Amino acid sequence: MDRLVVDASVAIAWVHPGQATSDSTALLVLVERGTLLVVPALWPVEVANALLVLERRGKLTAEERGSALEALLALTCVIDHEMASLAWTRLSELATEMKLSAYDAAYLELALRLKLPLACRDGPLREAAKKRGVALVP
Repeated sequence: MDRLVVDASVAIAWVHPGQATSDSTALLVLVERGTLLVVPALWPVEVANALLVLERRGKLTAEERGSALEALLALTCVIDHEMASLAWTRLSELATEMKLSAYDAAYLELALRLKLPLACRDGPLREAAKKRGVALVP
């Protein structure tokens, strides 16, 4: 696998031990070996916010959050900026059709548009991807 779409839940699993699974660890190994991440423009903001929430809830220290941000920044990823132009059309339609948030629809739309597999831990997003024929990475 040379490229894949990754949602925020997977990124958090890579940097927060309480969220890590054997699947997320195996996927990170693939990324470290050269699999390119393709993410919608909301991904960095969503991940940064999730880490802030974890710190505020006492599940991460400020130092751990900083280290997590550094680790994620070191990953090679392509940020797709098309979602902003699609927000009122394709994303909204896809979110409505698949009963997803607009955020989750951004990941699904990107995977569909680029014909890439999707790595996510979110149940409704995984179900929507299956229904639309998107390959899922465990």
